[in-house]
Amino acid sequence: MIDILNYGAINLAMAIGYRTGLFDVMDEFDSPQTIDKISQAAGLNSRYVTEWLGVMTTAEITELSLIENAENRYFLPKNWGDLLTRRAGNSNLGVYTQEIPLLTRCAMAAVIDGFNTGEGISYDHYPKFQVFMSQLANAKHRQVLVNTFLPSVDNGRIIQQLESGIQVCDLGCAEGVAVILMAEAFPKSHFVGIDISPEVIDEARRKARQQKIENLDFLVLDAADLKSKREMKGLFDYVTAFDAIHDQTRPLDVLRGVNHILTPNGRFSMVDIAAHSNLADNMTHPMGPFLYTVSLMHCMPVGLVGGGTGLGMMWGREKAVEMLRDAQFQKVQVLEMPDDPFNLHFFCSK
Repeated sequence: MIDILNYGAINLAMAIGYRTGLFDVMDEFDSPQTIDKISQAAGLNSRYVTEWLGVMTTAEITELSLIENAENRYFLPKNWGDLLTRRAGNSNLGVYTQEIPLLTRCAMAAVIDGFNTGEGISYDHYPKFQVFMSQLANAKHRQVLVNTFLPSVDNGRIIQQLESGIQVCDLGCAEGVAVILMAEAFPKSHFVGIDISPEVIDEARRKARQQKIENLDFLVLDAADLKSKREMKGLFDYVTAFDAIHDQTRPLDVLRGVNHILTPNGRFSMVDIAAHSNLADNMTHPMGPFLYTVSLMHCMPVGLVGGGTGLGMMWGREKAVEMLRDAQFQKVQVLEMPDDPFNLHFFCSK
C-alpha cells in the first residue's frame, strides 16, 4: 500500500513537471543547478519548484548534489530525459503521466455514478482530455507515422500509392494530427478526416488552414452511419483508424461502414492496443493496470453512451479479429508495429 500511494503521488507530480515544462528545462542542463537557476529558466515560482523537486528527488528521478557551504543543486539524468521530455518523440512516456490526473478531474464523479446507473458518459465531460489526446498523437505520430509506419504497410505498396495519388480517409481523426501529417507528406493524394465532435473538427480545419494544406477535407460524422452514405460507397483506396475503434458506441457498424467506403481493392489499417480479449491473458501485460484504468475512466463509458457496446480499450486482438471478419473483410492480418510495442496493426483487405 505504501508503494501504491507513493507511485500515485509521483505520477501526479510528474504530470505537473511535464505540463509546466520543468522536465524539458532541466534536460537542457549538463550539470546540477540551483533552484533559482531552474526556476528562472522555466519562468516559474521558486517556492513551487522547490516543493516539486522534493517529490522528484525522493522519487530518485532528479539527483541531489550536496556541496558544502553552498545551495543544493539538482540534475535530471539524460537517460531520464530520453523518456520524459518532448524531445523523446515516440519514446516519450512523460506525456502519459498527465492521463490519470486529467481523467480523474474530468470524469471521476461521473464514473462513480455509472457504477450505479450503468449509463455511459458523453464526450462533453472530456474537453481537456481531447486536447491531451492531440498532444499524445503529436508525440506518437510526429516522428514515426510518415517515416516508419506507412513505409511498413503492405510491404511499401501503400507508400507508392500515396505518392502516386489515392483517396484516403482517417476515422476518429480528432484534431487532425495524423491526417494533416499524411496530407502534407503526400500532396498528390486527397485526404478526408472524420470525427463525431464538431469542436475537434473546427480545430482540425483551423490547423489545416494555418498550414495551407489544400488536399484535405474534414467531416463531422458518426462513423457508425457510414454504410448509409450511398455517395461514399467505394470512394476510398485506403482507410486508417488510430486508437479510435474501441471508443465507438457501435463499433461493428463502423467496421462495416469502412468496408462500404473502400474500393474493391481497398485496404484498412486499424491501429489499436496490443492486448488479449481474455483478462487472464493480460496478467503479464506491462501496462495492464494503467490501460484498464484509462478504459474504465474514458474508453468504456464513452462507448456506452446511448446504449452503446462499451468495448473498452482492452477489447483485445481476438475480439478485434472476430469483428473485422463479421464486417466482411476477406483478409485480416495482425502485425506488430515498428517501434511501438504497445499497439498492433490490424491490416485488412476488402
